[in-house]
Amino acid sequence: MINSNSIFNINNETEFEIMALKVFKFQFENNRVYRSFCDLLYKHPSDVKTIKDIPFLPIDFFKTRAIVCRNETAETVFTSSGTTGSTTSKHYVTNLEIYKESFRRGFSKFYGSIKDYTILALLPSYLEREGSSLVYMVNDLITQSKSTDSGFYLNNFSELKHKLIRLDGEGKKVLLVGVSFALMDIIEQEPFQLKNTIIMETGGMKGRRKELIRKELHNTLKKGFGVNTIHSEYGMTELLSQAYSKGNGIFNCPPWMRVFTRDTEDPLSLQGVGKAGGINVIDLANINSCAFIATQDLGRIYPDNSFEIIGRFDNSDVRGCNLMVL
Repeated sequence: MINSNSIFNINNETEFEIMALKVFKFQFENNRVYRSFCDLLYKHPSDVKTIKDIPFLPIDFFKTRAIVCRNETAETVFTSSGTTGSTTSKHYVTNLEIYKESFRRGFSKFYGSIKDYTILALLPSYLEREGSSLVYMVNDLITQSKSTDSGFYLNNFSELKHKLIRLDGEGKKVLLVGVSFALMDIIEQEPFQLKNTIIMETGGMKGRRKELIRKELHNTLKKGFGVNTIHSEYGMTELLSQAYSKGNGIFNCPPWMRVFTRDTEDPLSLQGVGKAGGINVIDLANINSCAFIATQDLGRIYPDNSFEIIGRFDNSDVRGCNLMVL
């Protein structure tokens, strides 16, 4: 069994690759679905010497199989939002403490102590259903923030507007995290001029509005909230870690997460820096599920391991986070 502390204390690329190979071997031996997938590809631990040799499980498997190691009992099951009539993904999480440690450490790495913030959440499409991993994460961050002003908002825009203006005027550090269509809704009613507030979009119009390219969305939000940059969160039901962008749609991962691209014509390939392709994610926090996932996002990787999302495969469901096409 791999200790989660060793995952969250990764400090460099060498340590990441060593741990990724250990996690691959563990999941090959303990995850029946992933083992079957590797067997079909004739990929076994003796064949896997580097990260480039590791098979990435297509994300669609989360719609039809329980992707879990050792048949352990799930503490909770997170589900994707999906569209009406579509098949949703299910992530069987056997240890919620690992999820908490991942998103708490990830947030702290990029934004500092959560206790310094007031967290305001505008996530109507997520609050209106059960099983959202995003709601679970934000609810925990709200609790960790220790601010009595932190909280969720559904359709009570007037109350949220007054609180944003008051807290920003008091010089408080405020994070407003919201789904894109709801952020658009609130600035249409009243534009802001905020100085101390971070606006973070989680992507997607959820069928409520016309999808916009990211640049257009961010420009509209910057103008509406009176801020210089729009932050973004990249996460999904099938992962336990998140990447963050502090502007321009360029994301960075925590040390235990990496993003790669694959050739769209060769699902088993990994590409070099700068080339656009399908997004593959290694999320080592996903130790009890599958840490190696081939998503349906399209993106580009940069030399410093940052990345951007440039769209989705045409045949993929419209769901999840960051569904905008650049």
